[in-house]
Amino acid sequence: MARSKSSNQWMQEHLNDEYVKKAKALGYRSRATFKLIEIIEKDKLVQTGMNVVDLGAAPGGWSEYVRGIVGKKQKVVALDILDIDPIDGVNFIQGDFRDNEVYEQLYRILDGAPIDVVLSDMAPNLSGNKAIDQPGTMYLCELALEAAEAILVEGGSFLVKVFQGTGFDAYKKQVANSFDKVLIRKPKSSRARSNEVYILAKGFKKQ
Repeated sequence: MARSKSSNQWMQEHLNDEYVKKAKALGYRSRATFKLIEIIEKDKLVQTGMNVVDLGAAPGGWSEYVRGIVGKKQKVVALDILDIDPIDGVNFIQGDFRDNEVYEQLYRILDGAPIDVVLSDMAPNLSGNKAIDQPGTMYLCELALEAAEAILVEGGSFLVKVFQGTGFDAYKKQVANSFDKVLIRKPKSSRARSNEVYILAKGFKKQ
């Protein structure tokens, strides 16, 4: 099937993207790694000695980068419904984290280790129809927050990708109810025309 005009434009833009080129040159799995790097450098989100869970981890770039920071003895667990190529030192669980079986696997891997940071770069397959895409995106954000609230240690941090639009302000308030500090980050490597931002929440208040 022939590509649509918009699809061809996207592919051309993608191939010319400076961060796509940088990711390829540095061996990163995707350009999204630069978004995490910027936030880590600015906000000290992930540090040596931390245990991290990465939701919606495919293709694995975030988990791979975090693995190099936290130390060999720390836990890094990546979850996704899609498969990812193995990453040395990262435990991967393939499945839907809404399923109890996935949570059981996670708890077995953690073996009592406290989770300091939950990352979520999840997004649904976008159709281009905001009336459909925005609710789907916010639903995944809700699920990520529920997971963070279930597994984070007191004082832990949560980073989640959100698309600005209907439900954004209400979701931000919801996150603020569970954390001491909530910040909005728009990394330089996020495409300027995209309405994606990241909510960074610190100081989890465990109920």
